[in-house]
This record gives sequence, C-alpha cells and structure tokens, in this order.
Amino acid sequence: MMITDNTRIATNGGFRRALMSGAAIAAFACAPQVAFAQDNETEEAQDGEFGDRVIVVQARRQNESLQEVPVTVTAIGAETLEAYGVDQVADVVGRVPTLNVQVGGSGSGGQLSLRGVGSSNISAAFDSAVAFDFDGVQVSTMRLVQAGFFDTQQIDVLKGPQSLFFGKSASAGVFAIRSADPTSTWEVGGRAQYEFEEKGYTINGYLSGPLSDTLGVRIAAQWNDIDEFLELQPGTPAVNGDFRGTDNLVVRGTLDWEPSDIFDANLKLQYVKNTNDGAIQHSDINCGANGVADSIVLLGGAINIDPGYDCNSTDQLYFLPDAAAALAPGVPTPSPAAGRNGVPFGETEIWFGRLLFNLDLSDTLTLTSTTGFLNMDAVDFDCYSYGGQFPDGAGGFVAGGVGCSDPENELEQYSQEVRIASDFGGAFNFMLGVFYEDRTFVFDTAQQAVNISFLGADPITGFTYDWDKRHVTKTEAFSVFGSVQFDLTDQLELSGGVRYTDETKTQTISVPALHLFLQGPGFVAPGFFSGPIGFADDNISPELTLRYQASDDINIFASFKTGFKSGGIDNSALPSASLSAAALSGDFSALIFDSETTIGGEIGIKTQFDDRNITLNATVYHYVFDDLQVQNFDAVNIQFATLNAGELTSQGVDLEFSWRTPVEGLTLSSNLSYLDASFSDTFITAGGDDLDGRDAARAPSFSGNVAFDWFIPVGDSLEIGLGGNAIFSGDYLTNEDTLNNDLVQDGYVTFDARVSVGDADGRWKVALVGNNINDEIWTNTSGGRPFLPVGGDDLVVTQNRGRQIFVETSFRF
Repeated sequence: MMITDNTRIATNGGFRRALMSGAAIAAFACAPQVAFAQDNETEEAQDGEFGDRVIVVQARRQNESLQEVPVTVTAIGAETLEAYGVDQVADVVGRVPTLNVQVGGSGSGGQLSLRGVGSSNISAAFDSAVAFDFDGVQVSTMRLVQAGFFDTQQIDVLKGPQSLFFGKSASAGVFAIRSADPTSTWEVGGRAQYEFEEKGYTINGYLSGPLSDTLGVRIAAQWNDIDEFLELQPGTPAVNGDFRGTDNLVVRGTLDWEPSDIFDANLKLQYVKNTNDGAIQHSDINCGANGVADSIVLLGGAINIDPGYDCNSTDQLYFLPDAAAALAPGVPTPSPAAGRNGVPFGETEIWFGRLLFNLDLSDTLTLTSTTGFLNMDAVDFDCYSYGGQFPDGAGGFVAGGVGCSDPENELEQYSQEVRIASDFGGAFNFMLGVFYEDRTFVFDTAQQAVNISFLGADPITGFTYDWDKRHVTKTEAFSVFGSVQFDLTDQLELSGGVRYTDETKTQTISVPALHLFLQGPGFVAPGFFSGPIGFADDNISPELTLRYQASDDINIFASFKTGFKSGGIDNSALPSASLSAAALSGDFSALIFDSETTIGGEIGIKTQFDDRNITLNATVYHYVFDDLQVQNFDAVNIQFATLNAGELTSQGVDLEFSWRTPVEGLTLSSNLSYLDASFSDTFITAGGDDLDGRDAARAPSFSGNVAFDWFIPVGDSLEIGLGGNAIFSGDYLTNEDTLNNDLVQDGYVTFDARVSVGDADGRWKVALVGNNINDEIWTNTSGGRPFLPVGGDDLVVTQNRGRQIFVETSFRF
C-alpha cells in the first residue's frame, strides 16, 4: 500500500460515465463465470404477511419488503454481524461501499459519510449528514459510534436524502441499528471471544422469553476489554506504557407488551460505559512530500520541540506522548483531568431509552408513538500535537506533548414522534406525523492553543492551561410530515410527501478563566460571557416516487428527493481568534453556519429470479448538496474556520447481487459502487484555495465487496461453516482543506475470512475469524498537524484498525 501526494480534479461527463459504468458492471455481475452477492442473513419473515425469504426493512417507517420498497437500502443481518465479529460501526464499511467511518479524536467523536458526503469530525456543533438512528430514535451524537453495538437484529444503511421519514440530519442517508427483541419462547445465548492481535476479549450473553402470555423480556450485556488497542512507537514517553487500551460495557433491557389485539408497546433501556487511555485513536503522522518530521513550533518560534515520530504512517506504531511537564499540572476542578498529571484518558457514559407503542384507532388507522431519551457525559484528555519529546539528560527522553485539552461533552436529548398511518386495503393510504426534539449540549474545555505555561503557570491560580471555555447550545426542533401512497393501477404506485421543519438554536459562550500572561489585546477577558447567540431556520422537504411492479419479483422505481440539515453556531471558536474578534465588535454572525440542503433523484430496479434464489438490484442517482457544512483547520496559526461549501454534486451507480447457489448451503454475494462526487461551484477554503471541480474527500470512483458463505452439513448433527469477504476501494482524496498539501489514499484490497464448526441447529459453535487478514492500512481523513512551522507539511491521518484474528465459542438453547 502506498499513499501519494496528488490532487484529482473532476472532469466533465461524470454522470454519463456513471451510467455507462453501471451498465458495464451489471453485465459483468451477470456473466455466467462470475457470481457476486451480499450475504444478508437479515430478518427474513418465514410466515405471515411477507412470506418466505423476504427481508423486512423500515425505510419508510413501516415494515416493508426490501425488494419492494422504493429506497436504496443495504441490510445486514445478525448472522453476518456475529459470524465476522462485527460490533463496531467502523467495521460495517466492509459490507457497504461508499460508507466511510472515522472514530475517535476530539470534536464530535466520529464521522459517518456516504457517497462522498459527511460532516466534519472536528466539530461537535455539526449534526451528522448521515443520520444515526438507534431503534427508531435519531441520536444527535457521534459518541455513540464509539460505543459499538451487540445483540443486533439488523442494520439498515439507507443511501441518499431521507428527510421525509427520518427528518433532521438525514441529508445524505441513514445508518439504522435495530436491536433484538424478546423471543416467543425462553432462550439463553452467549458468546466468548478472544482476539490475538490486539489482545482483547469479549463476553456477551442474553436471556429472552415470555414472562406471561402478553409480556416478553430480553436482558443482554456485553463486556469488551482490549489491552493493545494502539501500540505506541518504541521510546514514546507515556505512563500508559507501550500500548493504549480500551474497554466497553453495554447493558440493555427490553420489555415487549401486547395486552390486546389493538395495542402493543416496546420499551428499551440501555447503559454504555467506555473508558480508554486517550481520545486519539488510530491517528498517525504522514510527514508530507518532503518526508521530514516538522518541529512543533510554539510562541512564534521561541520554542521548537522535537516531534519524536518516525514518519512511518503505515506501521501501526503511534507516537502519542503524555503532556509536557510544564503543561501537565494545574487543571482546575471539577474537571476529571485534575490530578492525572497530564496522562491521556477517556471516559464516556450514555443512558438511552426508547418507548414505542402502536394503537389501532380503528380497523384501518394505527397510531404509533416513539419517545426517545439520551443522556451522555463524556470527558477525555489528550495532547493534539501528536508528538513531542525533550531530552532527559541521561540519553533518554521525557514527555513533550503540547496542545492538550480536556473536553467535557454533556448531552441531554428528548424526542417525541407521533404518526397515524392508514391501511384501507384499497388504492389509497396515507401517513401523518409530528416530531419534536429538545436538546441541550454542553461543551466545556480547558485548552492549550498558545501553550503559554512554558513561560510559567498562572501566578494567581496555578492554572497551566491557556483558558477554560464553555459553550451551551439549546436546540428545539419541530416538524410535521405527511405521505401518501396511491395505486394508479395494479402495477403502478405513486407515493410522496413533504416534511416541514422549524429549528432554533441558542448558544451562550463563557470563558471562566484566562491565563494571566495572555490577558490583554487579542484575547477575551476572563469572565467573558457572550449572552445568547441565536440561529433559526425552517425548511420544506418534498419527495415523490413512482414505482412500477413489472412482476412479483421485478420492481422499478424513480424518485425525486430533497434533504435538509440545520445550520447552527460554531463551538470551536477560540478566545484568541474568532471569538475575540466577535467579542470586540459585538457581532457573532461569523460563528453562524447556514443550513445544508439536498436535491436530486434516483432510478432503481430490484429483481429476483430462480424462485428468489438470485437477487440483482441497481440504482443510478444524482444529488446536489448546497451549502455543505465544512470545517477547516489552520495548523500554523491554530485557528478553526467553519464554512459552507458552495455546492457538491454526488452521482453514480450502486449494484447489489446475491445468489443462493444450487450447492447446498452456498451463497455468493456482492455490492459494487461507482461514484463521482465533486465540488461543482466556487468554494473558497480558509486557506484561500478554490475547490471548484475538485473531487470530494473519501469518495473512491469504484468500491465494493465480494463474499461467499458456505454451510456444510456433516452427518445429522454437525455443520461446518466457511466464509470469506474481499473488500476493494479505488483511490480517493482524504481532506477538503487545501489544494497544496493534499493526500491521496491509493486503492486497496483487504480480506475477511472465517471457519466454524457447530451444532446443525445452532445450539453451539466454535469459530476462527480473521478480519483484514492481509493487514492493510488505509487513511480515512487527513489534516494539518497542529503547531506546524511556516511551510511545514506534516499531516495527521486517521486510519482503520489493522488485522484482527478471533477465536470464539457461542451457544444458544
């Protein structure tokens, strides 16, 4: 694998190429000598309204067949997730082309992008352009992406804007997780797993069954502990030793109550606790075109620190030191970082609750209510120089990490959605709904952007940080939506709807403390309080779809869609830069970013053949994103810039193929994607570059996977399982900051594999699983390393996890 410095400029005729390439791929996929498929052992209704071999999705907030719903969806079921040990959002990318996931670091704590469109991971002020839907509740924090998942019934990835049914923050798509529900008979299951590369183990289990004829319960828990989550470069001055570890606890309880034929309710409560040895995860340094590690420069060049890292950004060795001695002490209480003496750590606690009920108002009308609650407390401490060391006078080195901070993120979110849906049994049906969300987000952090305490701690307080700042953002969102479905003929359905959204945000900014040496011109005064800064916007998002059912197993659809993601107030403004300028003028408008909108459409066909043993689905799409929300970072002057890009166009072809072969137990599968995503209007970055015509970041032209799963009976009681998954991606740009110091991730291929032996009825199983077995390392995002000298070109690159080899045993009875 090689990373090259280059810049790709999109050429004309991209959409024509998408159409032609889609046709070519379709022909290739159907060629007799090649078979592809996506192994989706999803929720398949064997009986009831959907019949045999039908995957059920909720892409329009109701149960529908995957093959009939006119939405581009990739569904991944529990068996696939368990077979490959997938319990992290980042691991799902191997089954969903054009999905990119970044986890860790400061800011939002993570990033999801689809088809080249996502939201910045360095700002917690942005909602995600790819909505994160957990059991029907939109979760307004990417910190839950860090927590992972387990005991999952199904994951659905909906591509393209989904604002009509999923509302706010679905301008590019939806990542939806559905956890398992109580079973109709008593069942106990468990899994124990050990991973050899990272020295981690996972233990989980569940108990599920009926407490009475009307009440079911499911209790599930998982504990994951990884000793060697990150391996540090030899000689890294860090108290945590040679490795950074992490552990994660998830406990969930579900009650399912059906006291009558006209009413049912489902309650889920979940607790998550994640701890780690620092917020920075799988972020290394690429030393740029000159291949030289740039010094860490402070105080206008008065201090130059040896960075310490070795410029090898693919060896999975990370140079992440503790804080320099002059900066480590003096963090004020009540920050949990106080008393830790500059040693990186992270702690996140999340409480989640969801109450869903359905009430039949009549034989033809059903009322559905979804109430959501989320409470999160997260704090971490790390040093964002990504390097730094000082000679200790004895031939060794001591820690020299600078740019440290202790962001505390607190979120309390309440949401309520009520829908009324009809089932008239005739040509016409409708859905009407209202949605309300109340959210309070607190971002409080002490930061070292100047690192003034190299000259001495604050002589009054002993505070070694430059300042402490606190952003409190209150959000109220209200929307009303409606949709109709009308059968024009027995085969032709017209559906559509509209959502109206009104969203207001109010933020206050305070600076309780400012180092004495910084007080004066160019900085806000200690005790600064902004007063309320307001943002408000409303939007109407229509959608229209025409679906033609050519036969029982062939559906063709064409959709016009729009999307909306609210703007807001930046929370990355520093007392030394944009916040200082705003305070001096009294005008805080520079901190406000506009809403993001989407318009476009797609044409798709969903087909099944050979008694539904063969599935071939294809979608051609074209969407334009206006005022795309982007955040740039000036690595020399340590300043953030929150911007709205003029326009980004995302277009391409998605293909999905699966084949239950005549060979007993053998399934072949594949997902393929062609993507042309580029800035299609003037976009001047904070550095002054115009990115018009440039490819979007994280948008490979071609990507996909090819998989097989084979379950071989041995006698009457045993079953051997074999499986493999090859993932491939073309090259892509990794940032949207600049033209001059860009980074292209070259194309790559990686492999997953598994072998298992177990009871034919699934009562027990022993398996060996390998993910990324060829240990391929690729870059998801890149950006300038903080505290660069003028002309420096070192880049922080966020990467995937390396090879993982699991041995596991599971049981169910």
